[in-house]
Amino acid sequence: MVVCGDDGLAHRLADELRGVYGEQVTLVVPPSERTVRPPVVGRARAVSAALLDRVVNAAVNRAAGGAGGGTGGGPGGGSEPAGSVRVLETPEATEEAFTDAGVERAAALALVYDDDETNIRAALTARRLNPRLRLVLRLYNRRLGQHIEELLDQAATLATGTGDAALDASTTVLSDADTAAPALAASAVAGTTKVVQTDGLLLRAVERPPLRPGQAPPSGLATLALLSTTGNGSAGASGSDGSGGSDGNGEQGPLLLPDAAAVQGARGRGTVVLEQVSYAGPSLPSSRGGRGVVPAFASLFSRRLRWSLAGLVGCVAALAIALTVVTGEHPLYATYMTLLDLFAINEPALHQGLARQILQLLSGLMGLLLLPVLLAAVLEALGTFRSASALRKPPRGLGGHVVLLGLGKIGTRVLTRLRELHIPVVCVEADPEARGLATARRLRVPVVLGDVTQEGVLEAAKIHRAHALLAVTSADTTNLEAALYARSVRPDLRVVLRLYDDDFATAVYRTLRAAHPYASTRSRSVTHLAAPAFAGAMMGRQILGAIPVERRVLLFAAMDVAGHPQLEDKTVGQAFRAGAWRVLALDRTGRDERRDEPAVEEADEDGRAGGASASGWVWELPDDYVLQKEDRVVLAATRRGLAELLGRRSRERAGA
Repeated sequence: MVVCGDDGLAHRLADELRGVYGEQVTLVVPPSERTVRPPVVGRARAVSAALLDRVVNAAVNRAAGGAGGGTGGGPGGGSEPAGSVRVLETPEATEEAFTDAGVERAAALALVYDDDETNIRAALTARRLNPRLRLVLRLYNRRLGQHIEELLDQAATLATGTGDAALDASTTVLSDADTAAPALAASAVAGTTKVVQTDGLLLRAVERPPLRPGQAPPSGLATLALLSTTGNGSAGASGSDGSGGSDGNGEQGPLLLPDAAAVQGARGRGTVVLEQVSYAGPSLPSSRGGRGVVPAFASLFSRRLRWSLAGLVGCVAALAIALTVVTGEHPLYATYMTLLDLFAINEPALHQGLARQILQLLSGLMGLLLLPVLLAAVLEALGTFRSASALRKPPRGLGGHVVLLGLGKIGTRVLTRLRELHIPVVCVEADPEARGLATARRLRVPVVLGDVTQEGVLEAAKIHRAHALLAVTSADTTNLEAALYARSVRPDLRVVLRLYDDDFATAVYRTLRAAHPYASTRSRSVTHLAAPAFAGAMMGRQILGAIPVERRVLLFAAMDVAGHPQLEDKTVGQAFRAGAWRVLALDRTGRDERRDEPAVEEADEDGRAGGASASGWVWELPDDYVLQKEDRVVLAATRRGLAELLGRRSRERAGA
């Protein structure tokens, strides 16, 4: 794997490939990167230390001994990773630099420079040097990225033909906002364990302690792993692949993808299971219809005005009936005469009976009462149309929602993802011209306009009844100040911060965890959140992500059954191979109607998320279902198992 970049994302991506996937990585950076980066990190640490000492000094003092127990992210575990990183310094990503980095022999190349033009120029050069190379580009211009992706894929197809070679030579274009937003949304909903997410459905991998004697196992979609017998391992560490066994001390290590017999026979071992999580709080009105024409028309007027109109219509009908009885005229003619009297355009009933004259006077009186009611109806209708295009305010009694700070590029993506999961959201934005306000208006999401650092703004967003605070503004200090103030209002509030610098995010996380040890705190830089998606794309379009299980790792992949004899024309039970792979889900939609594959993101032990939607993915497959060649499945696999499925030679060393 070759990674080229000029900022923190390149280093984070190289660490992800080495630590999680065990790949051999060549990191290409500018010569000044090594000399410039340490002072930048040092300054960030100094700024974070000074800011945190000044703002949360009292909180830290209350937490005796509180040097919190969290990591700032990254795939580091307790053991030495299987892969390695070679650093190559070069001013530009030229043909000579690619030759020195071994691009002609590489499996994948990631171009994550901060400049779109630099990435495109380097991609064209790399595709010419190695047509079979898998390319991953970082582009901010999404529309241009689509065209570049098609162009480079077409060049790869012409050079390599069709089939697996063309698939390996695929091009994937990603942006920081698109890759970080799902992880931020999942963290706000649920926190830090891995989840599989698609179209309003959220599944998570959860560690469960060993069962006590006589205790029935809780329900779950699938058992992904048995933890080691020592209980010291954590699913947050990553490292080499493997399927279990004993270590040098005779202890049983983690067993990945065990069969039913192994699960039933496990004693004193925790498990990692895949389960669905659902949101249990109140929901906001949906952004789209389903309510019909009559309720939409009724929503134009207030309830009091609707009752007034109904009363007037009833009075007119009563007058028409009375006129029919008095004069003996046809009901339609009597109704017509009543309306003429109502609008004062009928002849006076001078030479008619007393009853007719009284009815005419009553009709005129009703006409006088009708005028202010009609004027009120017009004004209310105009006000309703104006408010439909205006921003909504948080409704009374709202609770269990997510407060989203910032509607910029990333905030807009996060908002869209949260509403796809049917999570109620209240947005806070200081700029009335922010790009995300149009999206919030379209999705009918309540918005509070104001500076979050000003008193009363977070209170207007109902922060005291919120489920989580998600601060994704472009200013780190604003995000931190909002988080600290929210914690002063609700110490147990779940807080997720987007911070620019990775070291600053680590310092904030540790300090907040020390000050609030019983609350969920997540501070993540965009590079930390984006790196797993870039790494998964480098492994291939099939790879959705990875879940660390102690010192080993499980991969999630989406692939077509066709061309894989281990899956085709076999039942789900027959296709399962313990310690290698397991089919988890099936895409029921047609090939032309298929949507994006599920993505593996991050979530929390006690979090809640959106319930199931009408997606085409079926996650509870019977063992007797026969996989057809036109099917597309999601499966969990070890690295060796996935390499066997894809027909590739495993690049792992024997000691991995």
